[in-house]
Amino acid sequence: MIFLYLFITFFEIGLFGFGGGYGMLSLIQHETVEHWHWLSSSEFTDIVAISQMTPGPIGINSATYCGYTAVINAGYSTPVAILGSAVATFALVLPSLILMILISKMFMKYMHTRSVESIFKGLRPAVVGLLAAATLLLCTADNFSSPKEDAWQFFVSCFLFISAFIGVMFIKINPIRMILYCAIAGLVLLY
Repeated sequence: MIFLYLFITFFEIGLFGFGGGYGMLSLIQHETVEHWHWLSSSEFTDIVAISQMTPGPIGINSATYCGYTAVINAGYSTPVAILGSAVATFALVLPSLILMILISKMFMKYMHTRSVESIFKGLRPAVVGLLAAATLLLCTADNFSSPKEDAWQFFVSCFLFISAFIGVMFIKINPIRMILYCAIAGLVLLY
């Protein structure tokens, strides 16, 4: 039964997840952690970190890992969990595949019309909002700790967050290098 729920959930996320993988993260987090309770908040954070570091789109990677972890947490074996990851991944990609096939010819024909351009101008702020929501959803005590619980971890986490933002945004450090730098710093400072 979990496979049916996985398919429906990730199909809906794929259907309504505008803005690519980062825009989908808040939807994936809401459904898998808050609605279905398939994952804990810390498991979801780990999944996002792994999805960032592995090749491929973050939304698809997250769906793959979430499907696997959800089935494992439901008490099934590893081979069955692999099927869960395949179901979640396929369900996430299916709406895009269907929609792109259906609208590709019409879009090419009407893409320079005023109404289509207006639709895309309206979608841009929504995408930025979804990306901001994904960022804010990851700013939790699970990721940063708190000054009351562990002040050292909290300040190191905030420092790494700010450093990564400045490094990628303003200094233009390669994001892959920045991930490695933060991993090394976290290992040295928090071990």
